[in-house]
Amino acid sequence: MFQIRATSPSTSALSSLTRTQLFTRTRTTMSKTPRFLNPGVSDAAVSNGRSKRLKTTEQRLEIVAKPHQMDLLPDIEEFAYRNESSSSYSTDIGKPPAHWEKVLEGIRKMRSAEDAPVDSMGCEKAGSALPPKERRFAVLVSSLLSSQTKDQVTHGAVQRLLQNGMLSADAIDKGDEATIKSLIYPVGFYTRKASNLKKIANICLVKYDGDIPSSLEELLSLPGIGPKMAHLVMNVAWDNVQGICVDTHVHRICNRLGWVRAGKKQKTSNPEETREALQLWLPKDEWVPINPLLVGFGQTVCTPLRPRCGVCSVSEFCPSAYKETSSPLSKTKKSGSSKKL
Repeated sequence: MFQIRATSPSTSALSSLTRTQLFTRTRTTMSKTPRFLNPGVSDAAVSNGRSKRLKTTEQRLEIVAKPHQMDLLPDIEEFAYRNESSSSYSTDIGKPPAHWEKVLEGIRKMRSAEDAPVDSMGCEKAGSALPPKERRFAVLVSSLLSSQTKDQVTHGAVQRLLQNGMLSADAIDKGDEATIKSLIYPVGFYTRKASNLKKIANICLVKYDGDIPSSLEELLSLPGIGPKMAHLVMNVAWDNVQGICVDTHVHRICNRLGWVRAGKKQKTSNPEETREALQLWLPKDEWVPINPLLVGFGQTVCTPLRPRCGVCSVSEFCPSAYKETSSPLSKTKKSGSSKKL
C-alpha cells in the first residue's frame, strides 16, 4: 500500500517552529503527493484516505512538538495572568496620593491647638519624669495597656501603677496579679493584660536586667505586644524608627483619605496592611509624627462615628467627605457655608 510520508524537519528543528508552521508544512508536502495508480479507486476513497493520513501525521507532529509547546506559544491563561499583573492597581501601589502634602499641612493646622487626649495622655507621655531605664519600661507598659482602650483610661491606669510603686519590672514581677488587675481596671481586657504584665516583667528581669528589649523582633516576642505597640516603643523608648505606629485612628483616616490600598482592594483590611502600604510612599521623616497627628485628628475631627466633615479644612481632598453619617454640627456648618456662597 502506498504511504504518504511527511517531509518534516528533525526533532531539534521542530522546537523552533510553532504548531501552525508545522501543520502548514505538512499540508503543503501532502498536497504534492502523487495519486494512487490503481484506476479502480474512486476520487472519494482517495480523498478519504488522504484525510485520515493527514490527521495521523498531524497527531504525530503534535506529539513531537508538545515538549516545546510552552516555549513556543503560551496558554491563554498565561496571557491573562501577565495582563492582570500589569493592571493599574499594581502600578498605583506605593505611589504618593494626589495632594497628600496639602492634606497633611491642613491637618497640622487643625491640630495646632494640641487639644486632643493623645497630646497630654498618649503612650509617649508615660513616665516622662522617670530615669531613662524606668521610662522605657513605663512606655512599654502604657503601650500594652493602650490596646482597645482610650487614652484617658490608659493614662489613669499608668498613673495608678506609678503612685503605688508598681511601674518597674522588679515591682510588677514581685507584685500580686490581683493587685495589678485592680490598678489597671477598667482598661480593655484588664485580666489578660495583668497576666501579660507579670510575664513581661519577668522576661525583662531575666533577659534584659530590668530593661526592655531593644529590637523590634524581641519586642514582638513579648506576650501581648503587637506591631503597633512594638513600633511605638522603638520610636519613643529607643529613638529607633523602623516603622510607622498605626492604630485604629491612623488606619481609619488613611483609608478615608484614600492614602492606602492593598492589592486590588480599594482599602486596607487592618492596621498592619495600612502600615505596610503607608510606608511605601510616606517620607521617613514623617513616620513618627504621623501617629500623634492623625490620632489627635481622629479624636477631635475625623471621629469613628459621625465625622465632623463640616469643620474639616481638607474635606475637598477627601473622597469620603460627607459620605458617612455626619454630626449635627457638621450639617449646620455645611448648610451655613452654602448660604454664604
